Amino acid sequence: MDDDAVFDLLRTVEDPDLGDDIVSLGLVNEVTVDGDDVAIDLALGAPYSPTETAIAGEVRAVLGEEGIDPELSASVPDRDSGGEEAVLPNVKNVIAVSSGKGGVGKSTIAVNIAAGLSDLGARVGLFDADVYGPNVPRMVDADEPPMTTESDTLVPPEKHGVKLMSMAFLVGEDDPVIWRGPMVHKVITQLTEDVEWGHLDYLVVDLPPGTGDTQLTMLQTMPVTGSVIVTTPQDVALDDARKGLQMFARHDTVVLGIAENMATFVCPDCGSEHDIFGEGGGREFTDEHDLPFLGSIPLDPAIRKGGDEGEPSVLAEGETGDALRELTETVANNTGIVHRRAASAAVAERSPPTE
Repeated sequence: MDDDAVFDLLRTVEDPDLGDDIVSLGLVNEVTVDGDDVAIDLALGAPYSPTETAIAGEVRAVLGEEGIDPELSASVPDRDSGGEEAVLPNVKNVIAVSSGKGGVGKSTIAVNIAAGLSDLGARVGLFDADVYGPNVPRMVDADEPPMTTESDTLVPPEKHGVKLMSMAFLVGEDDPVIWRGPMVHKVITQLTEDVEWGHLDYLVVDLPPGTGDTQLTMLQTMPVTGSVIVTTPQDVALDDARKGLQMFARHDTVVLGIAENMATFVCPDCGSEHDIFGEGGGREFTDEHDLPFLGSIPLDPAIRKGGDEGEPSVLAEGETGDALRELTETVANNTGIVHRRAASAAVAERSPPTE
């Protein structure tokens, strides 16, 4: 079998999101045939996302029908750093989790996305960038501070398979954080660049609520792949979510979708449902702004308990755990769409027009 025969087989594999075969879309970076050995490099950028795992599985199945067990690899084009040294060069994806206002469960969603991605098999870091209210260490039961290397870099502790860094490690437990913009910029830069993150598939960043100095610093200095905006169904929260949406738009940051938190409450005693914070606001918001809807997470006391006890609910059985796992998978899938669209567009730009 030669290269052309392999490409013919790969043309039968479709990308379910982009609506064409992976060869026509330019998602096959390279094919190498050496006797009976076939190596294929695919433009897949979201490790362990269900969609990209399925695409790779279909490639194996198609070639397997011809008696070939291909060696698969995945790579996406390097980030453009403008000729400067890349920030976080060993991190494939940076996912920013934000909210327009506090109290909507943003940190809870960030923690569960990180733990959920790790549970899928990915290498994950969680950066608690909420400098004014760093709650993530409690939510994962992390009381061990980072170690320091001889070169004064920080080695993050690990919980639930997630490498963790937080401002809470650097200040006293009850100390208020009163900083101006330049100080925020400095500490965010330090906790990003002076940490031994290692090779990560995903770095989940829990941003503080609002659209202030921390968000601006992150968007200007970090290679953010995409953002998740967390809201509750009520109009007040959605009004503030619009501000976050505009912030990301101004910095050309892709919004992976809207996560609707604290939705329907099911009474544990009578089983009746109560829409305490309204109904359907998150989905209506996505329809209005043509954004993906990541999922609706119920108002469940188990999530509060899991956060207080350091056990993310995404790792638990039950409907709430299922909802958080579905949200996590959708975030990963949408991250993959970002990369595959970019790879396909880059190939289209290089291809000469047909007459």
